[in-house]
Amino acid sequence: MEYLNQLIFGVGPYLAGTVFILGSILRYERGQYTWRAMSSQMLHNTRSYRVGNLLFHIGILSLFLGHLVGLLTPQPLYHAIGITSGTKQILSMVIGGAFGIICLAGISVILWRRFMVPAVRANSSPMDNFILVLLGLQLITGFVTIYVSRHHLEGQVMTELANWAQHIVTFQSGAWLFVLEVPWPYKIHIALGLLMFAAFPFSRLVHIWSWPWAYLRRNYQVVRAR
Repeated sequence: MEYLNQLIFGVGPYLAGTVFILGSILRYERGQYTWRAMSSQMLHNTRSYRVGNLLFHIGILSLFLGHLVGLLTPQPLYHAIGITSGTKQILSMVIGGAFGIICLAGISVILWRRFMVPAVRANSSPMDNFILVLLGLQLITGFVTIYVSRHHLEGQVMTELANWAQHIVTFQSGAWLFVLEVPWPYKIHIALGLLMFAAFPFSRLVHIWSWPWAYLRRNYQVVRAR
């Protein structure tokens, strides 16, 4: 079991990260015509879909940034501004839970549309379906970790997870030891996250790289309805 933990949480992040970076570069170099969101809006465009799509993007981007800040902020830094480990955990549970609900509402609409609308289903690739189901599972396991977290509000598990992430990004050995004793829902949540990073270059998620910075400096455009 220790070997499996070392493989997934010690070696796995670097394998997933390598595939994530090199795969994205190769996808851009060799498949630029597929470097897009592959929108199916022309096939089925309803108000509920637009609302669901907006909720999904707000939720998923907020959750990603929240995980990034929560895991990679050094413990002395938030202790210096008066935030204890327990307070940080409660904030993570409340804020993460709120944005998780927003994201879940959005992805529920998207999943229903993807599998229940014939035109959209017929034009969906296996990777489209896989990545959406994976995101849904990741959200569900995230809610499970919130439920588990209520039994230990002192923040120790969150500290261990942050130590694991910080050791990974700074290339320190023994990172996997920090998650050896954490409850299994956290491990599943991390494993699904690593799988998502590895699948990223082969999915429509690559459009995240193409953030439209030009929109921030271009002139206003007047669009008139017919």
